[in-house]
Amino acid sequence: MNLYTTLKEICMAHSISGRESQIRDLLKNKIEGVVDSVEVDVLGNLIALKKGRTGNKRIMLCAHMDEIGFIVNFIEDNGLIRIAPIGGINFIASAFTKMVSENGVVGVLVPNSKTKPDEFRPDSMFIDIGASSRAQAERRVRIGDAFMAAPDLYKLSGKRVAGRPIDDRVGCLVLLEVAERLAKAELDADVYYVFSVQEEVGCRGSKTATYNVAPTESICVDVTGTGDTPNASPMACKLGGGAAIKIKDSSVICHEEIIKALDCVARENKISVQKEVLLAGGTDTSSMQMIANGSMAGAVSIPTRYIHSGVESCDLGDVEASIELIEKYILARG
Repeated sequence: MNLYTTLKEICMAHSISGRESQIRDLLKNKIEGVVDSVEVDVLGNLIALKKGRTGNKRIMLCAHMDEIGFIVNFIEDNGLIRIAPIGGINFIASAFTKMVSENGVVGVLVPNSKTKPDEFRPDSMFIDIGASSRAQAERRVRIGDAFMAAPDLYKLSGKRVAGRPIDDRVGCLVLLEVAERLAKAELDADVYYVFSVQEEVGCRGSKTATYNVAPTESICVDVTGTGDTPNASPMACKLGGGAAIKIKDSSVICHEEIIKALDCVARENKISVQKEVLLAGGTDTSSMQMIANGSMAGAVSIPTRYIHSGVESCDLGDVEASIELIEKYILARG
């Protein structure tokens, strides 16, 4: 699998929270040939299973396939479109950018005239699709339509890439590659690859998926911030430093055994890793740890700069390290 080509392909699929069908269909087509079964649950999670010989242990890997965006909530008489946010929007980063709807309508997200950047918020922003009247706009857009920043991915220097939505298409990429590598492996454990919905609005999909799978241990794969840019909060993670083994974030303290096991696998296989202590934010890890009877939960994160902007950036070397770390972890414990 060419990591850049596949990442770009899955970045281009639309997938605002609650509207994940396009990316789900794409991921389903890519994974169903290397697992034993694939299902979609009621909430929309894609759950693929590689059956083990005994099934006494259930290992769940999870990456979310949704992205932040906007929902149309009003159309002005002059054809301008008012929006409500879906997920954690940085309105300064989002302003003056190209937008595209789930139906292919192109527009630009801009603030009201004379609005200062520190005043950017949902009711001071609108999308301009070029319509000159409400009637003209309503021929192309309806209340409830979803818009997101136009997707893209491009190469920077070395193995670094930028674009959107790297959060969390890069996690989906890791799961796809791990599934491909383990397709012919003889494992005792059942391995579940879960592509979750609605993570950006409260980790909703991973809750129902975890309840369904009831894993004995689980690993979330998502992005994390870095401390390697000017004026960044002190943090040990950096681009090019390897896979990040999560210790904690604001929603979870990862299970000590999982942290130690990942660390051990990294040392034995000479895989570059770094430790993640995230001061704010959370991922599906917390749901996987606490739902139903709970599980031993951990996370492998891909260091990413400028998260929730149009220029999210990561290093494919860190992606490669994350894939190898999880593959070797499952071979060791499965």
